[in-house]
Amino acid sequence: MSAPVVSLAVLPPATACRTHCPYCAYQCGIVMTQPGGGDAWAVAGDPQFPVNNGQLCIKGWSCGELLGNPARLTTPLMRTAAGHLAPAAWGEALDFVADGVRRIRDSHGPAAVGVFGSGALTNEKAYLLGKFARLAVGTPHMDYNGRYCMSSAAGAGNKAFGIDRGLPFPVSDIAAAEVVLLVGANSADTLPPIMQWFDRQKASGGRLIVADPRRTATARAADLHLPLAPGSDLALANGLLFLAIEERLIDEAYIASRTVGFDAVRGTVLAYDPPRVERITGVGEAALRTCVRWLAEAEGAMILTGRGPEQQSKGVDTVLAFINLALALGKVGRPASGFGTLTGQGNGQGGREHGQKADQLPGYRLIEVDAHREHVAKVWGVDPASLPRKGKSAYELLDSLGPEGGIRGLLVMGSNVAVASPHAGNIARRLKSLDLLAVCDSFLNETSAGADVVFPVYQWAEEDGTMTNLEGRVIRRRVVAEPPPGVRGDIDVLRELATRLGAGDKFAFHSAPEVFDEFRRATAGGTADYSGITYDRIDREDGVFWPCPSEDHPGTPRLFADRFHHADGKAKFHAVAHRPAGEEPDADYPLYLTTGRYKEHYNSGAQTRLVGTLVKAQPRPRAQLHPHLAARLGAERGSVLVLETRRGRAEFAADVSHDVRQDTIFVPFHWGGRDAVNLLTNPALDPTSRMPEYKVAAVRVAAVRPPEEAPA
Repeated sequence: MSAPVVSLAVLPPATACRTHCPYCAYQCGIVMTQPGGGDAWAVAGDPQFPVNNGQLCIKGWSCGELLGNPARLTTPLMRTAAGHLAPAAWGEALDFVADGVRRIRDSHGPAAVGVFGSGALTNEKAYLLGKFARLAVGTPHMDYNGRYCMSSAAGAGNKAFGIDRGLPFPVSDIAAAEVVLLVGANSADTLPPIMQWFDRQKASGGRLIVADPRRTATARAADLHLPLAPGSDLALANGLLFLAIEERLIDEAYIASRTVGFDAVRGTVLAYDPPRVERITGVGEAALRTCVRWLAEAEGAMILTGRGPEQQSKGVDTVLAFINLALALGKVGRPASGFGTLTGQGNGQGGREHGQKADQLPGYRLIEVDAHREHVAKVWGVDPASLPRKGKSAYELLDSLGPEGGIRGLLVMGSNVAVASPHAGNIARRLKSLDLLAVCDSFLNETSAGADVVFPVYQWAEEDGTMTNLEGRVIRRRVVAEPPPGVRGDIDVLRELATRLGAGDKFAFHSAPEVFDEFRRATAGGTADYSGITYDRIDREDGVFWPCPSEDHPGTPRLFADRFHHADGKAKFHAVAHRPAGEEPDADYPLYLTTGRYKEHYNSGAQTRLVGTLVKAQPRPRAQLHPHLAARLGAERGSVLVLETRRGRAEFAADVSHDVRQDTIFVPFHWGGRDAVNLLTNPALDPTSRMPEYKVAAVRVAAVRPPEEAPA
């Protein structure tokens, strides 16, 4: 969606501010103004920011409606003896939470307290939350909702390249690629402004290939659509590499000079001939050959993955299979070429680099590596031995809540885990079994509504800090609006809780810039080195790409031109074989269920379901199914489908469309309660990334009711 041309020079300087959209990892530049001088904010795309160039999606255009929203929390809430949330004083609420943490820790040990973060937090807050968990609480159980989003791509990138950055090149490089293969990413709906680069690519004669079980808005823009079966992406990648070998399309010189391990991969993929791949994926040989020839023969070709191949119990291996293909064709590290993954959450990249994951410390250091522990402990002024070791991953942490699982208290910051988690009914029960649940958020949602204490905190436009977008570009979120009276920042909450827990000297921060100064030192020398990045540089340069190890370093927009990040400088092939999903359709549950997004909503919908413009456009989720399947079921558009998996049941109005496979039902995941598709999804975990399998579950239609019986 294109923005009108806006010249910042003509905007009233007292009311115009450049900042960034609160939603996805594209982090569009926006310009915010108050045209009438009142409380209402107008949002325009920032034509000077080189990522979105003034374009926004419907979520970005309407994000100003979150400011001044009547549902905003402005005072702490505490649960009364009668079971209701009621207003409380800040001191009372902070004391209650700190006392609860101390009581649990004294009785059951620090590991009985968990901390859950978010890919929406700024780098400063993600860093500080991880530090709070390890120092103020002393727990190993710190994780975040990015485990549900980017962890499989991260695991694969680290294995293959020795580093994890979503895009190892600026997004603008897409425009110069002759061919792009987009796997399991509906960017036209999930990252709409990125489509300008695909449009430019096609306008220059380039080709776009989309692999997706659905004929999405993105697939409709493609030159070739590969409508593969859910969960079959790994077989597709191996089948393409089989054909590349068979047709002598691989780059033997590149493989010999820049990689290791290809012989094992060659031996594995030779079992993936076209007939076998067609049986698994449903994609015919002619389309497979066209795809691999286009990729191989292009001077510049990219393979980009999204959540489709990643949110699987074999997500890491699936991403590795596509990396194998890109490496074998000699594309990685060359101009307008390579492999990348399209990060989802606003700070999904930065959020996983700086200590929110159970196995990580700031700078993408690993908590189990002694040298990494020593560096961070020195910055924090503590004994390395005092730092806890690796804790539980996101779903495993939540599945351990309550006396039975051993985690009796939980602090959640910026994540609606009750909606976002797979097997959501199980997580709802686990949350209710806690001795203490405290949540920091700006609004009540399905998670905070069940808390013992809710801390009302700043929104995105009321705080300063840095974010890292999908390119690895570190940008600034700026203060635009005054928060309502009674609201505090997450940094303030962590400082006050740490003080009450006896660690106040380690958390004496009153602003994001103060945190950023320590954060830079903590990342110095790490894989994700931000030590050369300053707020002033970000302002001058419209963001700085990490790694950036010194203030005179230019930053690193493009990785891999000369070497990869393994010690020998070479990329590593990994032999990976297709295996079934954690749950495949069978006689009892004969259909695939897959999930995804609407363009009008974002993740758990905690923000977008408060914006009237977006709710009017998409008020409720619908179950998309093919007309042939609908006819077999006796369903029509608007019929109520009762969907059932081995974990639960939910009801959705039918959306009958030729844009989905005949064996697949698609439902978006932005809603909770009776509209929550995550009541049905499978928590089967990838063995490396611990990513749940959102994209594949076996489902049946237990009943069909006529449209007039649909709930209001």
